[in-house]
Amino acid sequence: MSVRTGEQPEGFRVYLRPRVLGMLLLGFSAGLPLLLVGGTFSAWLRDIGVELTAIGFLSWVGIAHSIKVLWAPVVDRAPLPLLSRLLGRRRAWMLAAQITIAVSLAGMALTNPLENLWLVAVFAVLSAFGSATQDVAIDAYRVEAEARHRQAAMAATYVTGYRVALLAAGAGALHVANIGSWNLAYGAMAALMGVGMLTTLIIREPAVTIDRATAILEKRVTDYLDDTDHQGMRRDLTAWFIGAVICPFADFFKRYGMAAVVVLLFIGTFRISDIFMGVLANPFYLDLGFSKAEIANVAAAFGLAMTLIGAALGGVLVARFGIAPLLIGTALMAPVTNLTFSWLALIGPETYGLVIAIIADNITGGMAISVLIAYLSSLTNTAYTATQYALFSSVMTLPGQFLGGFTGILAASVGWFWFFVTAAILGLPAFLLAILLLRIAHPDQVERPGMRDDNSAVP
Repeated sequence: MSVRTGEQPEGFRVYLRPRVLGMLLLGFSAGLPLLLVGGTFSAWLRDIGVELTAIGFLSWVGIAHSIKVLWAPVVDRAPLPLLSRLLGRRRAWMLAAQITIAVSLAGMALTNPLENLWLVAVFAVLSAFGSATQDVAIDAYRVEAEARHRQAAMAATYVTGYRVALLAAGAGALHVANIGSWNLAYGAMAALMGVGMLTTLIIREPAVTIDRATAILEKRVTDYLDDTDHQGMRRDLTAWFIGAVICPFADFFKRYGMAAVVVLLFIGTFRISDIFMGVLANPFYLDLGFSKAEIANVAAAFGLAMTLIGAALGGVLVARFGIAPLLIGTALMAPVTNLTFSWLALIGPETYGLVIAIIADNITGGMAISVLIAYLSSLTNTAYTATQYALFSSVMTLPGQFLGGFTGILAASVGWFWFFVTAAILGLPAFLLAILLLRIAHPDQVERPGMRDDNSAVP
């Protein structure tokens, strides 16, 4: 692995590139459903009197984002009837997923959880699977659409759009629910998915080709099949399965060897504390005594500003010092800042305490997200972008999502103070693994196969 050099800095002009600007709106489309089956969904259920234990288990609705690697090969290689021919493989899957999300959110808006909680859960699951599929397609588009030296800008605009969507789905939904009803709030969110649909119809499909090393790897598949008795559809399905499912993982482990295990362990633990505590963040605020308006204004709106500051700061620091120092720094800062919520649990519903906790947690979170996106993008081969990025992002969220199902039981048993202490402890392994990465798979010494620095495909 080697560091690429010689990229010409474009300054702020890079943010005027159409594909970089487009990521702002695609980021909004990606971020909108997340809270609507996560934190906002939990607030809705808690507000109408659903027990914490049930809310904790319903957080498993979001586990779709953690297992999306299971169907990412289909998104990577399989065409959708008519849509793929009209829009291309990435845009077709984006649009299909966005329609699924909009319809599911509308279904939640038209259902009363107190009368049909199971039906609301079904719509939430459909929305989560649509959201996860959209993430697979958008992540692949983002990595393929621009050169490596523009990935930080792509990540910055994506995170900005994503966080604005979280504001809409968090503070926006809470305000609408406070003035009107939760059903009205979810109906408005379903309508906002039109932003993503329109953007998908406007943007251009990225053009990439398979690099020479990857082509050799896939040729081994066809050579193997030529030596077997596989014929017709059986041969085609076997070739597709090996090329779409086996080759992406074989490519990753071939490039990294045993270091791949450490890379995956690091990715899996990097955000575990934030995901774990995030499941019950809104119920925590409500139980502590904050109003829905205070949560919307401080935790959501003010929190968005802090996250964007953190993301911008992360981008500047990465440009100056590289990815590795920021991965180590944010891996330590994330669990440490979680302890501010333990302090908040002690002092009670004090606005100044909430502000301090949000500043510490969200600035760190913004830095961590922008750094991690740049790191994960650098690990992918453009021949298998959707599958490999889905693998990384699934590994990133699965441990936290799984453990999140038990957060209600833990919080009810030990109280809010020790709940957040536990969340902080869960984040410490990522710090140790980040240090280990410096020795065996340095984050700043990776090369993205299949693309040159000017975004032209390697022949």
